[in-house]
Amino acid sequence: MGRKSVKAKERKQKRKEENAKLAASSVKVEAANKIEDPLSMLEPFKKYERRGLSVLISCVKAGDMDKDTVDWVFDLTKKNMQTLQVFKLICNVLGYETSDWGWKDRDKRDEMTEDKAIYLLVRDTSDKLVAFVHFRFDLECDDEVVYCYEIQLIEEVRQKGLGKFLMQILELLAHKTEMKKVMLTVFKHNTEGYDFFTKTMKYEVDEISPEDPVFDESFSYVILSKKIQPRKTQQT
Repeated sequence: MGRKSVKAKERKQKRKEENAKLAASSVKVEAANKIEDPLSMLEPFKKYERRGLSVLISCVKAGDMDKDTVDWVFDLTKKNMQTLQVFKLICNVLGYETSDWGWKDRDKRDEMTEDKAIYLLVRDTSDKLVAFVHFRFDLECDDEVVYCYEIQLIEEVRQKGLGKFLMQILELLAHKTEMKKVMLTVFKHNTEGYDFFTKTMKYEVDEISPEDPVFDESFSYVILSKKIQPRKTQQT
């Protein structure tokens, strides 16, 4: 009887600790989502001028974007991903259309305009949109994270370091808001994207990824993540 009582107390204490951890994580995510302009914490990162490219970066909530901007981010995503051709001359594999997710205009547009969606919008010197990142502060398996839903660039601004710069912004935002990871999903047949995240940005297969990215063909995507170093607490 005594042993059962001890085990019951241990289980109760464990549940209490887990609930407290979840509550603390939820508070951090809620606080991050209340920040009107997350990029205001990173003023020097509102401009990118390297390798012949000069652009300005702003941050806006999906609900504050006008229709033209919403249409542009949706159309660029569809153009880049729906008909993504990988090794075109070899295997004729297409992006969303051959994944187990498929592509549906309404579902994708709804996802991109949900209240929690936040955007980094990139414009050139003529105020033309040239790239964007769709991200969110969220809970993933009870961990507070920045989840990158999309990072899309027009062809003219690729291979100039902009994609890396934008991902570094997400990592810095995660650090500033005390999130534990930056996470994202990438299709396995998108070898250019997979190599960018794993080789250039040093992301790793996350523990919640549903399969081995190399040997298991039952899923078309893999979940990647990078852990964020916690902020140092000041000594009193």
